[in-house]
Amino acid sequence: MGLLSTLTRGLFRGADRTAEFTSKRGPRSNYKGRGARPTGVLTSSRKFFPIQEMIPEFVVPSLEGFRLKPYVSYRSPDGTEVPVTSESLFAEVVAPHIKKDVEEGTFDKDQLEKYGYEGTQEGKLFKLYPKNFVR
Repeated sequence: MGLLSTLTRGLFRGADRTAEFTSKRGPRSNYKGRGARPTGVLTSSRKFFPIQEMIPEFVVPSLEGFRLKPYVSYRSPDGTEVPVTSESLFAEVVAPHIKKDVEEGTFDKDQLEKYGYEGTQEGKLFKLYPKNFVR
C-alpha cells in the first residue's frame, strides 16, 4: 500500500483507523507480546528451535531454616544508614591506602592501578568516554 493511498484512506475513514494493531485493537488472533526476548530461533518453515543458552536460568538458594519472611511492612521505620555515594566510597576505601602510602613515601602517581583506578575502558560493557559521555 502506497503513501498516497494510506493518506486518502486516513482522510476518508478517519486517522485513528490507520494506527497499528495492538493487542486490544487487533483481532483475537493478534498477540503482540510485551517485548520479551525470544529463547530460540524461528526457522523459515515456522518451526521454533529453543536454544539452551538463551533460556534464562534462575539460581535460587535453599531457604531451609531461614527465619525472615519475604515481606517488609510499609509501617517499618526508615533506615538510618546514609546512602553510599562515589565520594563516600572513595573516602572509606581508597583514601586511607593513599594517605598511608603518602606518609610512608611509597606513593607513585603512575601506579594508581593498585588502588582500583582503571585508565582504560577496554573490555567494559559500556565505554564511559567519549562515545557515551553526556554532552
